[in-house]
Parts: sequence; C-alpha cells; structure tokens
Amino acid sequence: MGILSWLILIPFLTALAVIFTPDSKKIRWVALIGTGIHLVVTAVASWRYLELIQGNFDSKALFTQLQMTEKLPWFASLGIQYFLGVDGISMLMTILTSIIIFTGVLASWDVENRAREFYSLLLILVTGVFGVFLSFDLFLFFMFYEVAVLPMYLLIGVWGTGPKEYSAMKLTLMLMVGSALLLVGFLALYHGSGLHTFDFTQIATVRFPKEFQFWVFPTIFIGFGILGALYPFHTWSPDGHASAPTAVSMLHAGVLMKMGGYGALRIAVYLLPDGAKDWGLFFMGLTTINILYGAFGAIKQKDLKFFTAYSSVSHCGMVLFGVASLNMLGFKGAVYQMFSHGIMTGLFFSLIGMVYGRTHTRIISEMGGIAKVMPWLATCFYIGGFASLGLPGLAGFVAESHIFLGGFFGNVWSDITVMRILTILATMSIVVTAVYVLRGLGSVFLGPITDHHFDGLTDAKLTEKLCTGILVATLIFAGVFPIFMGHMIEGSLVPILNRLQASGALAAIGH
Repeated sequence: MGILSWLILIPFLTALAVIFTPDSKKIRWVALIGTGIHLVVTAVASWRYLELIQGNFDSKALFTQLQMTEKLPWFASLGIQYFLGVDGISMLMTILTSIIIFTGVLASWDVENRAREFYSLLLILVTGVFGVFLSFDLFLFFMFYEVAVLPMYLLIGVWGTGPKEYSAMKLTLMLMVGSALLLVGFLALYHGSGLHTFDFTQIATVRFPKEFQFWVFPTIFIGFGILGALYPFHTWSPDGHASAPTAVSMLHAGVLMKMGGYGALRIAVYLLPDGAKDWGLFFMGLTTINILYGAFGAIKQKDLKFFTAYSSVSHCGMVLFGVASLNMLGFKGAVYQMFSHGIMTGLFFSLIGMVYGRTHTRIISEMGGIAKVMPWLATCFYIGGFASLGLPGLAGFVAESHIFLGGFFGNVWSDITVMRILTILATMSIVVTAVYVLRGLGSVFLGPITDHHFDGLTDAKLTEKLCTGILVATLIFAGVFPIFMGHMIEGSLVPILNRLQASGALAAIGH
C-alpha cells in the first residue's frame, strides 16, 4: 500500500477508532492524534513529491506527470480501477485539507453532544475529500465526491444552530443536483471517448467533437460550480455556513467548496478544452456577478457567520473567475485562491465559533470593544481580514493579483475587451471588501465595551491558540513565500494549457 492510500485510509481508520473508543472523554484525543498523524504523513508525502520534481526546477524544466501512482483493477469489465496519483495541484489541496481537519478538531474541542458521532462523521467526510483530490479514475472520483458531500446533512441537521434542518436539506438537495449533472457528464465522457474506461489519463488523450464538448462542458462546469457557489446556484452556501457547527463550517468553506474549483479546472477545462473556449466568457460573466454580489451582500449582514458566508461566495467566485480566464496567470491565481481562501475562511469560522462560545451572540451590533478582553482572537481576526482584502504579505494578495492579471491579459479565444471590462468590475470588489471587513471587525472589536457582561470574558485557550496560530502562520508563509506554491503547481497546469492550445508547446498565454 502506497503513501497516497494511507492519506485516504488514516482519517477513515481514525473514524473507526473514535467509534470504538469506550471513554467519551478520550474521543477528542483520538481524533486529534489521528489527524495529527495525517498531518505528518501529508508533510512526508509533500517532501517526497518536491524531491521527485526538484531536479526539474534546477534544470528550469516543468514537471507535468503524476507521481506516486497506485493502480489496481476494480471492475475491469466496466473500465473502473483504483487509480490514485498526485501532481502539484492535488498535493496542495491535500496539504490544505490536512491543515483544516487538524485545526477543525482543535476548534471543536468542547463538543460534548454526541461527540462520538460528530467526530466520526467529520472524519468520514474528510476521507471523501482526500479521495477526491487523489483519484484519477472518474468513477472513483465520483464515489469519493459523494462520500464527502453526504455527511454534511447530518453534521448540520444534528449539531447545527438556527434553522438547521432547513439549511441541511437545502444544501443537500442543491448539491445532489450538482452530483446528478456530474454523473451525466462523466458517463458522457466514458461513452464518448470510445475507450471503455474511466481512467482520467486515458480519456485526456481523446479530442472530443466540438458539438459534444459544447453541451458536456457546461453540464460538468455547472455541476462543480454548484459546489463552488457559482451564481445563481450559490444560495445554499450562506444558509449552510450560518447553521453549521464550527468545524463543519471550516471544512465546508475551507475545503468542500474548493472541490468545485478543483473539478472545474481539472476535469471540465482539461478534458473539454473546446467547450471551455466556447463557454469561458459566459462563465466569466457569472463569476463576476459572484464576486460583486458576495461582496455587496456581506456589507448588509448583521450576523458574523452570514457576513463570512457572503464573503466566501465572493472569494470562491474569484476561483472560478481565474479558471474561466483560460490562461496560466488565471489558473495559477485560481489554485492560489483555493489554498488561500481555504486557510483564511477556516480561520474566520474557527474565530467566530470561539467568540460565540464566549459572548453567546453572533450579531455584530450586540458586540463592541471586545478586543480589550480577547486580544489574541482580535489580532487573528484582523490578520484574516487583511488577507481577505488582499493585503501584500498575506496569501490573499498573491491569489487575487494573479486572478485579476489573468483576466485582464485575457486569451486568444475570447473578446479581450469584454474580459477587461469584467476584470475591472471584479477588481472593484477589493474596495467593497475593505469596507465590509474594516467596518465589521471595527464594530466587533474596537471602541468601548458595549455590554458589561463582556468585561469578564477570557481570551483564547491553549487549544484555540494552537488552532488559530497554525492558520495565521500558514497565511503569512504563503504570502511571503508564494514561490513554494508556484513550484508545486506550475508544471501541473501546463498540460491544461497545452490542451487548450492544441499544441505540444510549453509556452502559455499570460506566463
């Protein structure tokens, strides 16, 4: 069994260990140890991957092949196999997921209501996420995709707050519509390739007819776009975020929504390049609405979770905007944004849970001046806010600058004037983001304490400082040393651009 299989198996085994732990007080420790081991194994896998491609950096070559592959026949008669592999994009998403689940366990340290079921479902969910990022068989990919999505219903419906049953049902039904579209698209690829296989690498050798790509591309892109909160299919996201418990919100916004952008880039654009050229400008327009709608929506929110949820709609729109730009800068920005927003939103939702646990309110107008009693939490909140508005030195700046430059430089298949107009409109969201971030955080943390009951509140505990400290450190590291992400993902984007250009040249637009 290879290391990639262990990356999928460890959270599943940890879930089983949680289920069979007799002492309920030790369950959180079992979950923390399991996710800690996974974090170490992820670091080892990342180091091994970087070692494998290091020689290509030294020689200025770009590395484009899957590494550490594992293949086993499964249903051979149907062309289904257990096929795992990793490239720079999937490795970066694996790192993101491992960090978020470890910090999510720390953020959920005080969960006592049916803790066994809570942690086991959380770990099963993340098992599916790792499977999605490491699978290169479309059937296996879809199976893990469903494993990642379905536990959300119970996690929100049982442990959530507010109208949790409604939110859980709305989220599940909309994501099931997305799954149905994906299933149609995957079966079309299976049949249309004529290869009788779900092997991603084999299907990628086929040049599908333009008429086929014209309808299959939007089917798959919208299927993934629903999970990525693509306008107008985004409405499940704010409700789901607001009702979910802390760790679920962290995974939901930090990781699950990234599966939408990942799939749109990895599968829709790569396998159906002519469809991407035909539909790119249309989806770029929708994602521009995403970016502006989410930003303006966040200004009007009175609840901290809805405030962050609408911000996530805007920032996830940037991911799909970068994908729709169809050039190297935009693609790199989209992947950077997936990582940056994953860490940033994980930080936001963990902090909201910690503040709510002390103040017992999420209403912005009911709080004020609490930085005096919670300096650590306030500082972390502001760092996350600065990353959200794209402050240089933090991961958000690297991601957004690539995305907007990619949109402005455009591509040879779309109207450059329209692309630049859309990019300028999308860039205006930076100002709107600065308004809602600075005003919202100022209302909560600055000024005099508005409620005398807040005078006796305490700052972050050790587990909370560890959780938020890891996320803040990651935001700063990714902002100061973006070359780490660049080295990891650049070669993995070249095959996508080559398919778009229908040539073997490595030169790419915007690179």
